Amino acid sequence: MESSVWDDMERAMGQMFIMGFDGTEVTPQIRILIEKHHLGTILLTAKNLKSAEQTTKLVLDLQTIAHDAGHPVPLAIGLDQENGGVNSLFDEAFIRQFPSAMGVAATGSTEMAYDIAKATGQELSAVGINWIMGPCLDVLTNVKNQPLGVRSMGDDPEQVSKFGVAFMRGYKDAGLATCGKHFPSYGNLEFLGSSLDVPIITDSLEALSLSALVPFRNAISHGVEGMMVGGCAMSSAGVNVMHACLSEQVVDNLLRDDLGFDGVVMSECLEMEALSQNIGVGGGTVMAVNAGCDLVLLCRLFSVQQEAIKYLKLGYDDGAISGDRIRKSLRRVLDLKATCTSWEKALNPPGISSLSSLQPPHTRLSAEAYSASITVVRDKDRLLPLSNILSSEEEILLLTPLVKPLPASALSKGLAAGSFVSPGSSIPWGKSISLMSGENVFRELGRSIARKRKGRVLHTSYTAHGVRPSHENLINRSSAVVIVTADANQNLYQNGFTKHAAMICKSQLMPGAERREKPMVVVSVSSPYDFALDNSIGTYVCTYDFTETALQTLVEVLIGDLSPTGGLPGTLSQNQRHQHTKQHWLVETFDEERDAKALDDLLQTIEQEGPVNQRSELFGCSSSTFLLHNSGIEESHYVVRNSSTRSLLGFCCTYFFKSTATGVVGAILVDPDRRKLSIGHSLHSKAIRNLLHRGIVKRFQLGSRLPGVFLGLPTNNNVERKRLRRWFGSMGWNTAMSRPVCSMILKDLSTWSAPEKISRSMQHAEVEFELVHGRQYAESILEHIKTSSRQGVQEVYQLALADHSSCGVIRAKKATDGTVLGTVVLCSPGASWAEALPALKDTNDITWAISSPVISPSVGEYSTLLQGLILLGIRQVKQQQADAVLLDCVDGDGHFDSLSAMGFTVLHSFEEVSCDADSMSVPT
Repeated sequence: MESSVWDDMERAMGQMFIMGFDGTEVTPQIRILIEKHHLGTILLTAKNLKSAEQTTKLVLDLQTIAHDAGHPVPLAIGLDQENGGVNSLFDEAFIRQFPSAMGVAATGSTEMAYDIAKATGQELSAVGINWIMGPCLDVLTNVKNQPLGVRSMGDDPEQVSKFGVAFMRGYKDAGLATCGKHFPSYGNLEFLGSSLDVPIITDSLEALSLSALVPFRNAISHGVEGMMVGGCAMSSAGVNVMHACLSEQVVDNLLRDDLGFDGVVMSECLEMEALSQNIGVGGGTVMAVNAGCDLVLLCRLFSVQQEAIKYLKLGYDDGAISGDRIRKSLRRVLDLKATCTSWEKALNPPGISSLSSLQPPHTRLSAEAYSASITVVRDKDRLLPLSNILSSEEEILLLTPLVKPLPASALSKGLAAGSFVSPGSSIPWGKSISLMSGENVFRELGRSIARKRKGRVLHTSYTAHGVRPSHENLINRSSAVVIVTADANQNLYQNGFTKHAAMICKSQLMPGAERREKPMVVVSVSSPYDFALDNSIGTYVCTYDFTETALQTLVEVLIGDLSPTGGLPGTLSQNQRHQHTKQHWLVETFDEERDAKALDDLLQTIEQEGPVNQRSELFGCSSSTFLLHNSGIEESHYVVRNSSTRSLLGFCCTYFFKSTATGVVGAILVDPDRRKLSIGHSLHSKAIRNLLHRGIVKRFQLGSRLPGVFLGLPTNNNVERKRLRRWFGSMGWNTAMSRPVCSMILKDLSTWSAPEKISRSMQHAEVEFELVHGRQYAESILEHIKTSSRQGVQEVYQLALADHSSCGVIRAKKATDGTVLGTVVLCSPGASWAEALPALKDTNDITWAISSPVISPSVGEYSTLLQGLILLGIRQVKQQQADAVLLDCVDGDGHFDSLSAMGFTVLHSFEEVSCDADSMSVPT
């Protein structure tokens, strides 16, 4: 850094801004910013770019102005070019289209990611761009309602890290500087609704460190030059930040000190409404610099940009910003520029001649990438390719949503004029010759299918108005239906429309009145999470974007010209390419006589390993807890053992509940000193393989109410919860869409009294409650509980009715006609099956259990009736001089509040994970 040149603090401060402007040519405003205010970095967006040739000229003009104005170093000129639906520069002749970040991850190939990034970088470098705003390093830890969608590489931090580093290497080898985004992560945001309310990160720093920060940490270790810090809020234990990019705790402490980043930090655009209205651009500029940002982003308004410059100078003059602080940022910015530009390079962009030579290999790479990306998630009935099940005379119906246009289709060249959405949008739709709008986006898709199959394709759109009579008529008329969705998780009408159309297709009749399901294919052209977990959609395909190239590849898959090889990225996919474990342990069948004592020792070891101040789920467990000996439940248990010492290294219990045809993995336990050696993997593989070989399992479940040890994945410890979710996700379970359940306990019954409001409501209810014992009541009770399909419920009632001396059933009946409206089971600690409920065991308290509430679907006031049943149960338990009452299994998402109002507290919380049997593959 030449001190004589940079002693001019105004010149140094000019290097601390990154600004944009409107227009496809140099404007007077951007000229003033470069010449008068020494602006050092420019961000171009789609609104500035018409073609590769025009972009080359614009970039050269900007660099020439800087050179002639005496800038010591060239401008850093940045661009968003994420591919998929987020490209600022599009030119059908010279700029190739590649899949979105998630689409690239779906290829499963980091080599492909590197090649795509290098190709993208070479094209940008040819037109004079030297800094790419990428890669996107956000981990999509919450798949619902997240605007990033396919801009993220997925929900697995390790996978995002690997692909992020591959993208970085490609960009760097093409001569570009890189910029990771959006620190500390846009992958799990809470949205409050108002434009003045910024989205919030509620994860703790510890949780972020285990997941969201992993890709950023790895990018830093591999030399990422820049980092964009988002404008989101953060609110959790130890962190309370209104805007991350304005917070010293986030930028200087977390990013610089904890993660060790010494590159260029760029702020979110200070023109974003929430930030500018809450703080103001001038104050925000000073706060961003003092927080540790080296570049302050202001996207387009000249008056706002002048205000920011004014306040930075004012902050320096008043001593709010030190000279050392400015010189630190200057040094970082100059170091970044040194990696990606020089005056020789900036004033001599290769331009069209270079792009012409790049096009043949890049065109081939684009085709290879989309072919490797497109994913058939499910095809239960083998409908693909459609050419195998339809003749050319039969009609296909194509149903598509009205969507916002993507900057990636040459068909809409004439529709581009005037389109602009600010860079603060979740997806920066931009002015480009590539736009299409509304129904036109998919019109060419229908035409392409028709041309390829040489048959008729009916095409119409659908909206939030749902399935109209015209849609029903077309479905009835057609021989097969293809429905396109685009982010149905956010556009819920698409989900509803698709499910309604699926119901119609399933009810079609053959001419002879034979029921036959009409073939239906659902295609997600954006987020794969639309129906990834919904096995009622039998054939489901994902393209990850709806650019022309993606849709043309889709046509090849539908018709049969291409066999797709893509797999859903992250932990969600049942088709995920699992890494095989290196160690395969001998798994033996549990032998009670041989292994019971060793299992007791293993249980004690694991329980003692847990936190001192937290009651373990294994408290009160013994080997007999897992042995049900119930005729309605087939059980098979497995061990990995040291045959020399006879100790157990691992144990897995499985159950097949005949009443619901559910295969259950009740627990996988591994000696703490033997973890990470593939013992759990070996036990899990054996368990799933044997359950699948039964051939009659309809559903799989992690966790069981019988025995009531683990109702699902334990969630009391958030760190352990995330580890278990990742591990079982890697084993093929759909952990992203789990269901919360918990056990609850009410202590100190001697001093407890029913809440007055609940007691009053019971008095006015037209319901009679009674406690019954014995099999003579079995017929009406078992008929009532048929309304519940939950695993283990029927078996619990059978056990209770058989043990009339220690158990009972509380019934709620309609006073008018005696119809059973609801039931719960009452279980004493002396019951024959109490061993399967270890939470009943407490050295100090006598505890009874209330189990398995079943409320008729016809009951309107579900919570009120549930409270009534439990209230009567508590009164019965108090009469038995009990100290506490346990609710062994409670739905955590629906009844928690009503039970907390009665005085219950959570004992253990879990996430119940289940899936259809046909989505579970045989482990290898």
